[in-house]
Amino acid sequence: MKGDRVEIVVDAGDTTRTYEVVASRAGRRVETAVRRGVVEVSEVTRSGSVVRTARFMATRVLALVEQPVPREDASERSEHQERPLREDPKT
Repeated sequence: MKGDRVEIVVDAGDTTRTYEVVASRAGRRVETAVRRGVVEVSEVTRSGSVVRTARFMATRVLALVEQPVPREDASERSEHQERPLREDPKT
């Protein structure tokens, strides 16, 4: 979902560096994968096409923080609606 974000903290020798991958448009999401000693963070479209990818050596990654956008429950959505979207013409 737009706004989903993953922060990656990497050991860069004597310091640490922080990188972010953000789902920049509606319908995109951020996926993470660890394969063969490589951490891959990708921004993916609805159809599954990869838009961009960040790759890091798994031995250098200190933290991988996924921060999803807060989503509303169905009960919260009904509380926000004070009136129906259209009036019933029979009343």
